[in-house]
Amino acid sequence: MKKSTILLPATFLIFGSCQNQQMKEAEPSKPNILFIYADDLGYHDLSIMGSDYYETPNIDRIAAEGIIFTNGYANCQVCSPSRASIMSGKFPPRHGITDWIGARTGEDWRQAGRFTKLLPPEYIPHLPHEYTTMPEALKEEGYKTFFAGKWHLGSKGSWPEDHGFDINKGGWERGSPIGGFYAPWENPNLDYHYEGESLTMRLAKETVEFMEENRDTAFFAFLSFYAVHSPLQTTQEKWSKYRQKAEEMGIAETGFKMGHFLPIRQVQDNPVYAGLLETMDDAIGLVLDNLDAMGLAENTIVIFTSDNGGVSAGDAFATSNLPLSGGKGYQFEGGIRVPYFIRIPWLDIAGKESDVPVTGADFYPTFLELVGADLKPEEHNDGVSLVPALTGGTIEKRPLIWHYPHYGNQGGQPSSIIRLGEWKLIHYYEDGREELYNLKTNFEETTDLAGSNPELVNELSERLFTYLHDVGARFPVHDPEYDEELERKHLEQVINERWPRLERQRLEFLSEDFDPGNNWWGSQLAK
Repeated sequence: MKKSTILLPATFLIFGSCQNQQMKEAEPSKPNILFIYADDLGYHDLSIMGSDYYETPNIDRIAAEGIIFTNGYANCQVCSPSRASIMSGKFPPRHGITDWIGARTGEDWRQAGRFTKLLPPEYIPHLPHEYTTMPEALKEEGYKTFFAGKWHLGSKGSWPEDHGFDINKGGWERGSPIGGFYAPWENPNLDYHYEGESLTMRLAKETVEFMEENRDTAFFAFLSFYAVHSPLQTTQEKWSKYRQKAEEMGIAETGFKMGHFLPIRQVQDNPVYAGLLETMDDAIGLVLDNLDAMGLAENTIVIFTSDNGGVSAGDAFATSNLPLSGGKGYQFEGGIRVPYFIRIPWLDIAGKESDVPVTGADFYPTFLELVGADLKPEEHNDGVSLVPALTGGTIEKRPLIWHYPHYGNQGGQPSSIIRLGEWKLIHYYEDGREELYNLKTNFEETTDLAGSNPELVNELSERLFTYLHDVGARFPVHDPEYDEELERKHLEQVINERWPRLERQRLEFLSEDFDPGNNWWGSQLAK
């Protein structure tokens, strides 16, 4: 398979109307839906999206056999808000989950020791029960619904089974794999079979078992991997493969540069992260192969996307999103633009690319239209059906909104964003400044055009804040205890101590004698 190296948006290819009619007649009345969701996977973390380091043939297959939306977005730069948007069809300021559930807010934020100017607002701590969620809407159409993996949308009482999923394998309130990626792990909704068992492969096997048991029934399977979230763990064999590959490609002398609050990774050369990613790709291959073997592939829509950008700072400082700026937690494209693939065998979309800006909130109405159900605009308020774009039509240009009035763990700044066409405006809450970028000519966000386009800035800012106020968005407030000198000292410590420590750790992972000292995170216990 030839690797795509497209970095700028591609032009959408129009399909012939006669061919569309032929494909429409072959469409199954009740197609299955397989939604594959990665955690913290960056836009360029796939070989088909331009990575020379990571190897992802199975994920690449979904893209090659479907359509790539080159302007595909998560609805937030962190996980829980994006996940709630997929389930509800609403942007985060509307559903109220604006940070990962469990993050500190208000005066409690001071405990993070960041000494920032603002105190972040409260957020809704669970997916609201009054919503008719996407799985609930599909159940109304006779679908059997299944969830496996990371949920992170509320504690007990707000788990997958409380929001429309018939079966829940491993979904609960925690956002990372407690105990790690190899058994023994801790999960009240998924026990392990043996020590050393791979959690990632186990989730894939549970999904395969569900599809096999429901092969004669229309099903909606949501496979939500904990990978590639931290902790970064892999097998010795995969680490060795990617350590050698990094050496052959040439190991850069330095791997980070300083951002606003934290160092930001500049190179893709972490062999542990690469192994973790390849294991997820292996698991996806298992699911796809079994879908083929069961004779279900031609009747199944397959989705692949991620909940936010790759982690270039904070958490495990795992990957680089260059040439996109920033990463998870950031207001820049590296934080919100993600792989976004849709495979529909009965549509002539294989190998196509679209530059239409789309988000996770669009899946809800898209699925309803694809299965022949009535749309629910009173539910998926912010999402639109992508079926016109999939069948040769167009989608009306519309504003996309992001609202992250928090600091988070990765070094991003409290901000709100509006994208309309090729224009992206970022509003910063610390000082009220606004930046304007033309993503068609400068997707790297290196040239701020706000000063030369004051009327456009005012127009976009007004549209942004009209929406935010209309949906009752919450905003950060100034911290009366803010001390500029304490923040300065904290940042000096990051530069003088944490940054060098990260550089040393990067080289340790690439050392020939690297050994985590725990049977490779328990992966060898299965041998």
